[in-house]
Amino acid sequence: MLAFIKRRQFSLALLICFVFVLLVSYFSLARNRKTYSAELRHTKSLPSLNNHASANSPTHSISLDSDNDGIPDAAELQSFNDRENFRTWFTLIAENQFYHLSEQWKTEQRDCAGLVRFAWREALRRHDRTWFQKMGAGYTAIAPDVAHYNLEQGPLGEKLFRTSFGSYKDGELSDGTFSEFADARTLKSFNAKFISRDRRYAEAGDLLFFYQPWVQKFPYHVMVFLGRANVDGGQANDWVVYHTGASPTDEGTVKKVELSVLDHHPNKRWRPVESNANFLGFYRLKILD
Repeated sequence: MLAFIKRRQFSLALLICFVFVLLVSYFSLARNRKTYSAELRHTKSLPSLNNHASANSPTHSISLDSDNDGIPDAAELQSFNDRENFRTWFTLIAENQFYHLSEQWKTEQRDCAGLVRFAWREALRRHDRTWFQKMGAGYTAIAPDVAHYNLEQGPLGEKLFRTSFGSYKDGELSDGTFSEFADARTLKSFNAKFISRDRRYAEAGDLLFFYQPWVQKFPYHVMVFLGRANVDGGQANDWVVYHTGASPTDEGTVKKVELSVLDHHPNKRWRPVESNANFLGFYRLKILD
């Protein structure tokens, strides 16, 4: 009889332990579910990883300068198609100024570097109906827009041009390192990379630089290499376009000419040949390199 009572007590103790363990497990599970639900609600309130990358990638990647060339990766054209589309728009816009000066190119900005700045900036815009209306005659939808970088939404905005040496560092977008303005020297030194003094290595959209040290105010001069012209170019593939530069007495003009013609320029310092010490060579925009 005593043994039976002890067995009953033992069984009851086991039952109580079982119920206690069951209750602990239940409340622990409920608590974990509550925590998980709270975390899930918090996660859903945040943008997804993909949305975050697409919406804010300029902010995140603006500090990256993988090649240490001073231009943030987010402002460089990473794909072949974007580079080709930029070159097409860039050269078309520059060349069209020879035929018809766009009213969008401000008079006070019209010089050799101003032509590069204007064509560069307009090449990165959306080329919609409004853009064509503003630019004037002579423009067609010659290529798709640059997909990776849009001027209105890009990290640099209108401040496309670097103005000092060094790789990109956080804070340079607001400290004046990037500007809406760049003269020929600034374009050469901080925004383009030397390619060659041999024209066989030049590509459409590359820049040619000349240096006249005795011209104190503006010793550098820049031209845009077109290669094959977009308009009325015949069979030639060595066209360049440039602005002659402005002065207080002469507003200058845009010229379009073949390198083979410039090779015989009456003034030897303007000949784009390797034997001319004043010819610095062909340079490629860093956003394309």
